[in-house]
This record gives sequence, structure tokens and C-alpha cells, in this order.
Amino acid sequence: MTTTVFTVDGEPVRPVPTRKDIARALASAMIGNWFELFDFIIYGYFAAQIGIAMFPESDPVTSILSSFATYGVGFLMRPVGSMVLGSMGDRFGRKSALVLTMMLMAGATGATGLIPTYASIGLLAPALLVICRLVQGFAAGGEWGGATTFLVEYAPAHRRGLFGALQQLSTSLAVVSAVVVALTLNSVLSAQDLQAWGWRVPFVAGILIAPLGFYLRAKVPETPSFQAEREVPAHPLREALTIHRRTVLTIAGMVVIWTVAGYTYGTFLVSFASRVLDVPPRFALLGTLTGALCNVAVIPLAGWASDKVGRKPFMLTSAAGFALVSIPLFSFMAEARSGLSVITATAVAGVLSGLFSGTAPTYLCELLPTRVRYTALSVGYNGAVMLFGGFAPFIATLLVRVTGVTIAPAFYITAAAVLSFIVIACVRAPDPAKAIDR
Repeated sequence: MTTTVFTVDGEPVRPVPTRKDIARALASAMIGNWFELFDFIIYGYFAAQIGIAMFPESDPVTSILSSFATYGVGFLMRPVGSMVLGSMGDRFGRKSALVLTMMLMAGATGATGLIPTYASIGLLAPALLVICRLVQGFAAGGEWGGATTFLVEYAPAHRRGLFGALQQLSTSLAVVSAVVVALTLNSVLSAQDLQAWGWRVPFVAGILIAPLGFYLRAKVPETPSFQAEREVPAHPLREALTIHRRTVLTIAGMVVIWTVAGYTYGTFLVSFASRVLDVPPRFALLGTLTGALCNVAVIPLAGWASDKVGRKPFMLTSAAGFALVSIPLFSFMAEARSGLSVITATAVAGVLSGLFSGTAPTYLCELLPTRVRYTALSVGYNGAVMLFGGFAPFIATLLVRVTGVTIAPAFYITAAAVLSFIVIACVRAPDPAKAIDR
């Protein structure tokens, strides 16, 4: 158990967690985050099948647009979830909010896999799909900020960068898992079986691990930083959006490239490569898998190094890299129209994203005080995800259709990279030694 230490006047200070507490915290945050992100992103890898199953028959591009629009709807609820669940986490503890997010995500994911097709129940099918995505979005809105806060507040001071990176590592492992599942189903099932029932399998099966994550989160003690907080805010959201408004906006600006690149090179590229570049779907998914594996390799190294040399240089390098290489990478894919070109592009994107993913979680936590960290971090991050990342696949598809320019999505990524680079460069890095327990 965590032991609370008291000062002479009886005021609590930061408790010292045991190794067992830290191990449980790592397991509960990483497994829970993996589960929730897998459930949320698996939709994108079966967008084409879902579009045909849940929407009226139309041309393929319109079907994909409808499916990606519904995918984006889930992101509309993420800021709402961040406000409600973030406030809950800052008032009543990080653990209670994280347990609730898992319950909501598990229910909505399982329900998605059980919705009848449009041919069976008509407009009720897309309506139910939208409801499930809204619930998933609400839950996801409280997951990333909560899991990040939870791990960073548990971390020893000299390993905060690494602990924050491990949280993000679980996100990348969720992408790897989702791609492996998609690749497997695309390989072992015929196109007809995949359309008829195969796409439903990961949604129904994805909830099976929920009890393990729920158990781990229920058993782990509250974070030392939250236990040491002398006064819990009565209105965390109001405080975050007034006193810390500038920091919330700064966080949103920093993560624009992170979310745009992630959802464009990840989710969008699967449909783009197969539908626009005529690359076989399995090679498109293999490209995404390659990028995710590069991400997995770089994230812990960047997090570890950030504890020694700082976090900001890695974030700046990542943003600058995306600004410089996105147009050349999309031009390469458009000209080559091969699986190798897609794999190359996603590998480069995976490395650049890994530099950001390995350092940003801890850096963003260090910008905020304990009393509103969960709320402010969640609102800033999810606001950017909703506005720029969630609809990135839809925007990228629309840009190609409206302009007729195959590399048009690269312009969106480049603009996002320039914006984030400027914001990151203008922010003074906090002192890691004093940043978390304040």
C-alpha cells in the first residue's frame, strides 16, 4: 500500500508509493489505455465495410465519406468527455474516472459489433452506429488525459519522461494490435465474408479484455500527487478555462501535428492507398503496421532520453520533420503507387511521430498544476483532436475529391506541422524538478 507522510502541522505531503504500487499503476494504465484505444481506432480499419453495411448503397467514395464522417462524430464527444471525466478525476480521484471510461468504452464497442445492417433495419442502423461512436468518443475524452496524468504522477522524478512514454507506447501497441487484426481478417476471409460478418469480430472480441483492465484499475491506489493535494477544486473545469486558459490553448496548439499526422498516416492512409493509389489493402495495412512498429521502437528511447536532455528538442524535431517530408512522401506514393512506397512513407512518419509521442505526454503534464491537471490536459488535447485530428481522414478524402490533387492531404499535414512548431518554440520549458507536485 501507499504510505502517506505528514508534516508537523498535519498537512499531507506527497506519499511514497511502493514498487508494487508503481507496477500496478503501470499495468492498469497501459492495459486499460491499450484496450480503449484499440476499441476506438479499429473502426477506421474497417471503414469501407462499415460504410457499405450501415449506409444506403452509393458510389464507393461517398460510402467512405459517410463512414469517415461517422468516425469523426465520435471525436465531437471527446471534449465533452474530457470536461466531465476530467472534472471527476480532479475532484474525486483519477482512478474513479478511469474505471468509468473503461465501462463506457466496453459497452459501446460491443454494441457496435451487434448493430444490424441498413438492409435489415434501414436508417436505424446508421443512427445506432452514431450513438455508439458518441459514447466511445465521450469515454475516449477522459482516457488519454487521465491515463497520462495517472502514470506521470506515479513516476519517480528522474523517470517521468519514460513513464509518460510508456503510456503512449500502449497507444501505439493498440494500433499494432488493430492492424494485425485487420491484416489477419483480410487474409483469412474472403471479401464477401469480411463484408458479411468479418468486420464485426474485433468489436465483439475487443470487450473480452475489459474485465482485466477494470480489475487492475479498481485495485491500484490513487496517485501520490493527488493524495498530497491539500485542497480539491470545487469547479476544475471553470478553473482550467479561466486561470489556465492560456496553457490549455497552448497544449491544443502543440498537439495539432501529433493528431493530424497520426490519423492521416494511420487511419486515412489505409483507404487512400487501396482506393486512390490502387495498392492492395493488405499492403496498405502492412504500411500502417510498419509505421506503428517504428513508433513503438522510438517512443521509449525518446522518453528515456528526455529525462536526460529535455523534452522540447524532440517535439520540435518531430514537427519540423513532418513539415519538411510530408509533401515529398505523398508525391513519392502518388508516383510509385506501390506497397513499398506506402511502407516507406509510414515508416518515416512512425519515427517522427515516435519522437513526439515519447516526450509530449510528460511535457504537457509538467505545464499544469495537480489540482486541474486531468481536466486541463484532457480539454486541451481533445479539443485539438476533435478539430484537427478526428476529421483528418474526412478532410483528407474531401481534399482529394474536390481538388483532384492526389497529394492534397500532405498540404494539411504540413500546415499542421508549421503551426505546432511555432507554438512549441514559443513556450518556455518548465522545470521538471518542480513541475508535477505543485
